[in-house]
Amino acid sequence: MKSPVRRGTLAALTAAAVIASTLFVATSSEAKTGKPEWVGTWGSALTTASLGNAGGSLTGFNNQSIRMLIRTSVGGERVRIRISNAFGAGPITVGHATVGIPSAPGSPNLVPGSIRELTFLGNSSTTVFKGADALSDTLLWDLPALQELAVTLYFPTATGQATYHANARQSTFIYAGDRAGTEDGSGQTITRAGFYFLAGVDVARRKADGSILVYGDSISDGIGATFGANTRWPDLLAQRIVADPPSTDDMGVLNESLAGNQATHDGIEVGFTTFGPSGLARLDTDVFGQTDVEAAIVQLGVNDINFSGDSADRIIAGLKQLAAQLAEHGIFTMVCTIGPFEGFVGPPAWTPAKEAVRVAVNDYIRNQGDFDEVIDMDALLRDPANPTRLLPAYDAGDHIHPNDAGGQVLANAVPLDEI
Repeated sequence: MKSPVRRGTLAALTAAAVIASTLFVATSSEAKTGKPEWVGTWGSALTTASLGNAGGSLTGFNNQSIRMLIRTSVGGERVRIRISNAFGAGPITVGHATVGIPSAPGSPNLVPGSIRELTFLGNSSTTVFKGADALSDTLLWDLPALQELAVTLYFPTATGQATYHANARQSTFIYAGDRAGTEDGSGQTITRAGFYFLAGVDVARRKADGSILVYGDSISDGIGATFGANTRWPDLLAQRIVADPPSTDDMGVLNESLAGNQATHDGIEVGFTTFGPSGLARLDTDVFGQTDVEAAIVQLGVNDINFSGDSADRIIAGLKQLAAQLAEHGIFTMVCTIGPFEGFVGPPAWTPAKEAVRVAVNDYIRNQGDFDEVIDMDALLRDPANPTRLLPAYDAGDHIHPNDAGGQVLANAVPLDEI
């Protein structure tokens, strides 16, 4: 993964059918020339299964197909996917894998002729070993930006517990038997709202400017955004990048956020495995293990306050360490202040003591020199008349998560001409 360093000043801030394709395995000579170059176009932070078997994640799948709908950020001329068994109990077998174009946004039905077969070292099936990933062969495919894709994976034998992202904000369709090659998306046995085993989608293009990685909690994971509409604020950032001048239209956006995630605590500490390892603990996989990350936006801390009752000193120490490790890898770093959440009833609920910690952490963020730039999420989203609360126009209703309008404000606060 290359990580070119750029330093700029950052302020506080369709469903088109793609026709012909051919299977193509990249050669070493192309890798040496750097043309085309790989960039991440979509990603998802993954965790171990839910202890309560939410989404069927603990029991897993057996002789079943999973059709997941995702949307690209940057476009490219070649495609590959990454399947992860990072949190599995043993090896899993992927018997058949395809990508296709939904016939309408959010639909499991695919455009006729749009299915493309994926292979792994030339084979239609692959074993993904415990704790490991599998990278597909390269598919030559002229794939546009902001294109919704259906990725279908067939598991012929029992997977055991799934490697999982609980909060897809998108319907996932599960079928009996092998449906990877089927355009008709009807007949699902169940519909879920998680991603399973799918860790990332990369594209290759002749001009690639790397990716912006959003590293946050439920605010960035999309709680509060309209379900199925790709209106998480990182999605809206991707739309801005595509609409902006050509100097920035080649950057991907990777959303490696997890609802409930904390900077210095694992989710299991508060009883929820799907909150994931701490932000510090997952850096190697969810940031440094991604394709061509150039910039990272850290949006963590509110759950350290609300769930764990941490002191400002502990949260600040965690943020400092995140900044140091990101900088060590040559990644341009941005950090968000912590937004207001008075009125959130939880559990756990907002308290004046937690507010004092939030204010102290935000004071550090606004005045520190550890990160390259600050995105003042607090100032952008708070109610000027009641600064401990979200502005009602940006409140999704629970007084902690921004709605689509609030997400647009966050996306608009990233000045793309400076990246």
